[in-house]
Amino acid sequence: MGGVRRLAFLVIVAAALLAPATACAAERTVSVEATVVREVPNDAARINFNVSKERPGRAAALHVVAVRLRAVIAAAQATPGVGPGDVTTGSISVRRVERGKRPVYRASEGVTVVTHAPDSAGDLVAAGVAAGATSTRGPSFFVGDFEAAYDAALVEALSKAKAKAGLLATAAGATLGPVITIVERGDVVFSGPAAKEVAADCTSAPVREGGAKSSVCTTASPPVKPGNSTVSATVAATFALE
Repeated sequence: MGGVRRLAFLVIVAAALLAPATACAAERTVSVEATVVREVPNDAARINFNVSKERPGRAAALHVVAVRLRAVIAAAQATPGVGPGDVTTGSISVRRVERGKRPVYRASEGVTVVTHAPDSAGDLVAAGVAAGATSTRGPSFFVGDFEAAYDAALVEALSKAKAKAGLLATAAGATLGPVITIVERGDVVFSGPAAKEVAADCTSAPVREGGAKSSVCTTASPPVKPGNSTVSATVAATFALE
């Protein structure tokens, strides 16, 4: 009986010693990280227009701005590349301004326009200014469907990570197994120049706003270059080794 007990004890000890080695063999992994950077052409542009006018009374100032802004919106919607939902109005303000002994009231309102024809953004600027915008900001170019661009870069980053892991597995004399964990991170970065605010250059072409004579702004279409946005996707992945 003593010999049996001794043999059983030795079996238990051997099993305990072999267990960590077996566990370590089963937990062999390789962790890698891969980054993909893509230059994606900008296919949309955003332009901000503002109309600001001064008149002796609040109602008169607001009326002039309303007439002008409607004209700006109509001109924007008639420009190729601007569709339904691409025009959004901003805040409206009316405030008193001291002009010598007689105060006047300045009213202003803005509108943001998105065009899906970025190469023609200069035409949109010219149309908005000609319609009565007193200042503009933009265009700022961007990728319309940035999620699709990022997803494509993300999939490519995972493929790159897998290839790197396979290379390391072969060098270690192992075979690459299934992926265990995947962690992703990345962003879409605008790589073009920052948008600038430009005051409209008005000429004396008379128009009527509710019976009163005013002037419209005329300008030539400024040249534009949509450029690219940089899409960066990074994947950190852990694979099993077999």
